[in-house]
Amino acid sequence: MVQERTLPQFDTATVQITKAEGLELYEDMILGRFFEDKCAEMYYRGKMFGFVHLYNGQEAVSSGIIHGAMRPGEDFVSSTYRDHVHALSAGVPAREVMAELFGKATGCSKGRGGSMHMFSSEHRLLGGYAFVAEGIPVASGAAFQTKYRREVLGDSSADQVTACFFGDGAANNGQFFETLNMAALWKLPIIFVVENNKWAIGMAHDRATSDPEIYKKASVFNMVGVEVDGMDVLAVRQVAQEAVARARAGEGPTLIEALTYRFRGHSLADPDELRSKEEKEFWFSRDPIKKLGAYLVDNNLATSSELKEIEKKIQAVIDDAVQFAESSPEPDPSELYRFIFAEDE
Repeated sequence: MVQERTLPQFDTATVQITKAEGLELYEDMILGRFFEDKCAEMYYRGKMFGFVHLYNGQEAVSSGIIHGAMRPGEDFVSSTYRDHVHALSAGVPAREVMAELFGKATGCSKGRGGSMHMFSSEHRLLGGYAFVAEGIPVASGAAFQTKYRREVLGDSSADQVTACFFGDGAANNGQFFETLNMAALWKLPIIFVVENNKWAIGMAHDRATSDPEIYKKASVFNMVGVEVDGMDVLAVRQVAQEAVARARAGEGPTLIEALTYRFRGHSLADPDELRSKEEKEFWFSRDPIKKLGAYLVDNNLATSSELKEIEKKIQAVIDDAVQFAESSPEPDPSELYRFIFAEDE
C-alpha cells in the first residue's frame, strides 16, 4: 500500500497571497531544487567528499516556513544534516553554501563544516547538526535568550522566533521530549518542525514509532500540534504564519508535522533500493514546485514565461556559485586551530 496516512486537505480558496509573494516562494523553491541537482552533479564528478544529503522534494517546507512566515536574517533557524536548502532560504548566498560543500575558505563555515555543518551568524543560521535531534536543544537555547532579553533585560526589540527543523526519526529521541517539555513550560518563541519524509535513513517511519502521527505528541506538553501537507507550500505557509504569530505574542511553541518526501536516497551514497517504485511514483506526482507553479498560473498570479524567467535567473546563480567555489582558495593550514574558540571582534 502506497499511502497509509491520508494527507491533510487544504482549501486554496482561503489563500491570501500577492503576486510578489507567490513569485518569491517559487524562486526560493527553484533555488533549492536547482542547487541540490547541481550538488549531485558535482558530487559524482568528485568535487565534493563525504556524505551529502539532498533536500529534493521537501522544498515546500523550508520555503513555506522561512520565506513564507519568518523574517530571514532576523529570526533563527536550526537545521539537520540535510541543511543546504535551509541555509539558502535563510539568506546564506548560494556562493557561500557551494564553497562550503567544496571545502573552501570562502564557505559559510570557512570550509570546516562541509555538507552537514552549515552555519552563518550573519543570517541567524544556528547550524546543521549531523547527530539526530542534536539541534533541538540548541534551537531552544536561542529561543530562551530571546525571551530572556525581552522579559528580564527589557529589550523590546527581542521578538525573534526560532524555527527548529528535524526529521521523523528525531521524534523518537530523548532530546525531543525533554526539550518540548521545557519549551512548553517556559512558553518559548519556537516552532518545532518535523519534516516527516517517511524514512529515517533506511527505517520506515511507521515501523519505528508507537504512534506515527507525531503532531499529536504535542498534546502531552499542552502545546499546539499541527499536521500539514508538506508538499503544498501554501498550506505550510499558512500554518507557519499562525505558529509564528503565536510565538511572537508570547503564547509559546508549536509542533508542526509536515508530511513530505525526499525524491533521492538518504544520501548520494544511498542506492535507494528500500523504497518501492509505487511509493516513489505516488510522491513524485505531488512535486511541490509543479504544484505551486500551476497554482500561480491558474490564479493569474504569474505566466508560464515569468516562471521560466525565474528558472533561467536561478540557473545563472547556480552556475556562478560553482565557478566561485572552484576558484576559491583552500583553507590555509596555518589556521588549522582557528575558530575553536571565540575571537574578539
